[in-house]
Amino acid sequence: MGIVTAPRIPPPAVAAGALLAQYFLTRPARGGMVRRAFAVGLLGAGVRLGALSERRFRAAHTTVNPLHPERGTQLVADGPYAISRNPMYLGLVCCVAAHGLWRGGLLAQVPTALLAEWLDRAQIPAEEQALRSLHGRSYVEYCRCVPRWIGSGCANIPCGADADR
Repeated sequence: MGIVTAPRIPPPAVAAGALLAQYFLTRPARGGMVRRAFAVGLLGAGVRLGALSERRFRAAHTTVNPLHPERGTQLVADGPYAISRNPMYLGLVCCVAAHGLWRGGLLAQVPTALLAEWLDRAQIPAEEQALRSLHGRSYVEYCRCVPRWIGSGCANIPCGADADR
């Protein structure tokens, strides 16, 4: 595998683009109190997951800058990182999905799926390569036990561009 460079667009900016796309692709749905309650719950879960994840990075004194994953100084593997290697991105996707759910209609979830795909194919592989380079065997073992997105238990999956597919 060759060198993978991190995208030059920060993931929150891509998420903002997904939110705008949802806004322009759909009209606000009427009613649906249950749907809206789920949207609020999903938004709350996404915000909480993102905030807890960022707090763990800051407590470990490592970078949260996704444009420079090579600046990471610590391998954070506890808290939310024990169930997902990318809980900040999982939280971001949850927030965009919540907005789509609030707006209503399946078309509103297309930008959510595109955001998740962009993160999975462009952003995350560059970060994985940098972390593998920085932390070696420790990171490879972490990848074997924690899935890229969500789950639990050792999966014996190699870490890299083809992981979790």
